[in-house]
Amino acid sequence: MAILLFFVAHWYLSLFVQTFYLHRYAAHRMFTMSPFWEKAFHLLTWLAQGSSYLNPAVYGMMHRAHHAYADTEQDPHSPKYDGNLFRMMWRTAGWYNGLLYGTKQPEERFTRDLPHWPRLERLGESWASRIAWGLLYTAFYAAFATAWWQWLFLPLQFIMGPLHGAIINWYAHRYGYVNHPTPDTSRNLMPVDLLMLGEGLHNNHHTHAARPNFGTQWWELDPTWPVIRLLHALGIIRLRKAAP
Repeated sequence: MAILLFFVAHWYLSLFVQTFYLHRYAAHRMFTMSPFWEKAFHLLTWLAQGSSYLNPAVYGMMHRAHHAYADTEQDPHSPKYDGNLFRMMWRTAGWYNGLLYGTKQPEERFTRDLPHWPRLERLGESWASRIAWGLLYTAFYAAFATAWWQWLFLPLQFIMGPLHGAIINWYAHRYGYVNHPTPDTSRNLMPVDLLMLGEGLHNNHHTHAARPNFGTQWWELDPTWPVIRLLHALGIIRLRKAAP
């Protein structure tokens, strides 16, 4: 039971920082926050993603390129140009590392207004940090695993951040339904999206990229949207006036 609780907690906490901070804030700037809270959520991103920490600025650049070139040869991740999920993940990793280490030059429009915290970025990207988090996960399993099959969850925790992105960028461009006609293959994965905190409402998001609530039908629940509204009410973030 402890292993399952640990895995579920890690799944949703990692997914939350990805959809709230990396996606809706870093990439799309759907809301604003003070420098203090920006650093607080950046720190939470490192703590939540651990061994699979994703640099918010690099994520933002790559995701902006995905929107600009969805399902074309310039898309960082498209099932249309990759034969299987693993090939797409490999190409995405190549894009990420190219942007991170400067071997791939992004368009200037993709680099504007991104969150940066160089010290934490260097720590999160370091092999020392990734290995240390991996050892902590392994130690937890060694202490609490009660059956051999529970160890099958451990590799997924090592790559939790990229795993969430891969699920959406593969399955939400191949399966599901369409609310809004778009020039790309984006789909909605409701009700499976309840496992993805709104990220699976992908067709809606591709149609209304600046909209912080990814649900557009009354029955489409975006679980992250009530959290955003609460944080706005508390003054921690401020939704942009133009956002629906």
